[in-house]
Amino acid sequence: MRKKIVWSAVAIVAAIGIGVGLWAFQPWKVFTSSELHEASPLAGTATAQPTEETPDKTEKPEKPTLLASGRFVSQEHETSGTAQVIEQPDGSRVLRLENLASSDGPDLHIWVTDATAGLDDWSAYDDGRYVALGKLKATHGSHNYAIPAGAELDGLRSVVIWCDRFNVAFGSARLDL
Repeated sequence: MRKKIVWSAVAIVAAIGIGVGLWAFQPWKVFTSSELHEASPLAGTATAQPTEETPDKTEKPEKPTLLASGRFVSQEHETSGTAQVIEQPDGSRVLRLENLASSDGPDLHIWVTDATAGLDDWSAYDDGRYVALGKLKATHGSHNYAIPAGAELDGLRSVVIWCDRFNVAFGSARLDL
């Protein structure tokens, strides 16, 4: 009778351990990926519409400006593609990931950080200053992330795909002007 109680307790603890392990590591994400293709802010232009004062005149189109860009390097997971910081004619800024290819993982986010891209210490990206731009929209493709209006980008040198659950960088890109 005592053996049955011990084995039942072991089975319960093992089931709980397996459940927690599956929740934390989400091993099925090794086999999953997602793809998203959003239009580039650099592809379009804004044109001024004629007004009553100037019905025949339109202003010259204003174009978005590329402020910085860089290529991703792999860290915890194989990652490739480019990151671009783009300023819109209205002054808003967007981070554009182009041709991104990375692994899926639990709780992935996009950050602009003051840490150097490609650090050997993959967990150092949250030690300094960073601006969180939200969850990673997809593991593959080209997508845009709005940079908050009040975000101070001076001194922020790289973009990182950050796994918040395990505090590691999947990949990072140095931002060059």
